[in-house]
Amino acid sequence: MKSPILVTGGTGTLGGHVVPLLREAGPDVRVLSRRSREPADGVEYVVGDLLRNEGVDDAVAGAEVVLHLAGGTKGDDEAARNLARAAARAGVGHLVMISVIGADRVPLAWMRSQRDAEQAVVDSGVSWTILRAAQFHDLVLKVVQSMTKMPVVPAPGGLRFQPVDARDVAERLVRLALGEPAGRVPDLAGPEVHPMDELLRGYLRARGRRRPLLPVRIPGKAGRAYRAGDNLTLDGDTGTRGWAEFLAERLRPAAGVAA
Repeated sequence: MKSPILVTGGTGTLGGHVVPLLREAGPDVRVLSRRSREPADGVEYVVGDLLRNEGVDDAVAGAEVVLHLAGGTKGDDEAARNLARAAARAGVGHLVMISVIGADRVPLAWMRSQRDAEQAVVDSGVSWTILRAAQFHDLVLKVVQSMTKMPVVPAPGGLRFQPVDARDVAERLVRLALGEPAGRVPDLAGPEVHPMDELLRGYLRARGRRRPLLPVRIPGKAGRAYRAGDNLTLDGDTGTRGWAEFLAERLRPAAGVAA
């Protein structure tokens, strides 16, 4: 492939795995970044901001494939619209996007923004592929680390996660980006489903800490959706690396004990 693959979010957790894998596969890579960086080893950086719609046309110019990984706490739908419009104007041949399992089922504002971002890609007129993935191990770890700082740890009943390793997601996305547009592909989640209290206890055990857990109930429609497992997938694909393996790897210098 002669034209570069544009990657948004190329400096984030997922992008940090995707960009080297793309380079190993051969294509040059262009990364859209909010700040200037020096090019290195077949990777160039273009300064721009998806949410402000700055530098986006320059970033997509000449790219046959765009891999959209960028995301934040808000505005992901508008960012996707700006990217999709620019991709259409530039004649991009394949727009690949990462989304989240339950985007159209869990009634939270952030989930709705992911659903609307997906729709922006679908409506763009560019041939597309969308992969929905579960929460990354890295994100779940940040959540349990934050929660276990409290002297009494809230344990939401019925809340389950199927965390997936970012490396597994990156490997899947690279294969999709190098292939033909495929529409909505099977979801990708981790190999195991974990109740929240299990994740909390596993982390505390791995760190050699003790904290009492207080069962709490998530109220409203969101609570019903999570108790129904709307954030899970039982018929999608699964990654190879589980939570215990990730936790042992990440915490080995401090604890050396798997959850």
